[in-house]
Amino acid sequence: MTERQISTQFEPEGDEILNLSGNFSIPIAPPGFKSGFIGVIGRPNVGKSTILNQLVGQKIAITSPVAQTTRNRLRGILTTPEAQLIIVDTPGIHKPHHQLGKVLVQNAKNAIRAVDAILFVVDSSVELGGGDRYIVELLENVQTPIILGLNKTDLQPSQAEELDTTYAAVAKTHNWQFVKFSALTGEGLDRLQTSLIEQLAEGPYYYPPDLVTDQPERFIMGELIREQILMLTREEVPHSVAVEIERVEEGEELTRVYAAIIVERDSQKGILIGKKGSMLKTIGTAAREQMQKLIAGKVYLELFVKVKPKWRQDRLRVAEFGYRVEE
Repeated sequence: MTERQISTQFEPEGDEILNLSGNFSIPIAPPGFKSGFIGVIGRPNVGKSTILNQLVGQKIAITSPVAQTTRNRLRGILTTPEAQLIIVDTPGIHKPHHQLGKVLVQNAKNAIRAVDAILFVVDSSVELGGGDRYIVELLENVQTPIILGLNKTDLQPSQAEELDTTYAAVAKTHNWQFVKFSALTGEGLDRLQTSLIEQLAEGPYYYPPDLVTDQPERFIMGELIREQILMLTREEVPHSVAVEIERVEEGEELTRVYAAIIVERDSQKGILIGKKGSMLKTIGTAAREQMQKLIAGKVYLELFVKVKPKWRQDRLRVAEFGYRVEE
């Protein structure tokens, strides 16, 4: 199958559907047009992927109440009449406990050095924690423009002013801008978008204006399956899961997708399959519905569960499942 990229050219009635096309052209940017790469960093579960989805206007990054959902450095593309922002979503920065964790955290750190501006996202509904302070230290000597993004304002308690003052003091100390918003409700995201554009210099279109991500369709399919696993199994099967799209067969009326779910223990395999296959069926049904929106067509999805003991500790296995340190 020739990989396709995701655009927003198709606007059907009813639910939004991502249109896929391989025919794109990159126009010449007009005078004054700005462009650049924005790195979104923060500790796990502060809402980075939700911000990305809201800004580009489509679901391209999976979200979950479980921390450390994002594993790959995913790029979302937001194009407005005056600018093109390539928004780089990164894994949550945390203390790694296995080879997979080391790769994820290194990719997040690499993103700090490879972008034109940084959006450092914090959960403004709670106090500044040790994980946030660790990231502040990482950014101490970074010359790249930094915006401190105070997310989850919709969840702020009564002492919100005290919390805001604490975060504002951090921003002032480091000469950072700070913007308050809620990625969940969308409130304040217009101000965030304006602030991000202000950080960029004049530049060209890096991607066609209709594109919302540079990731191929197959990658997004695998992520949609993994999202359902995180949503439906929660603590029972935490982050020892990887998804491989083994084969995609495209027909005129039906796309067949065959995917393997990789776990580390037989007990996890049993949980994913469920009684008489009930859990696997539930996961497959929910993922298939999302895939049908992705490709704007009917999907047949077949899932298999495989056990690969301690795969997260194995450098070769981690690379085999698509998790590599990105330069």
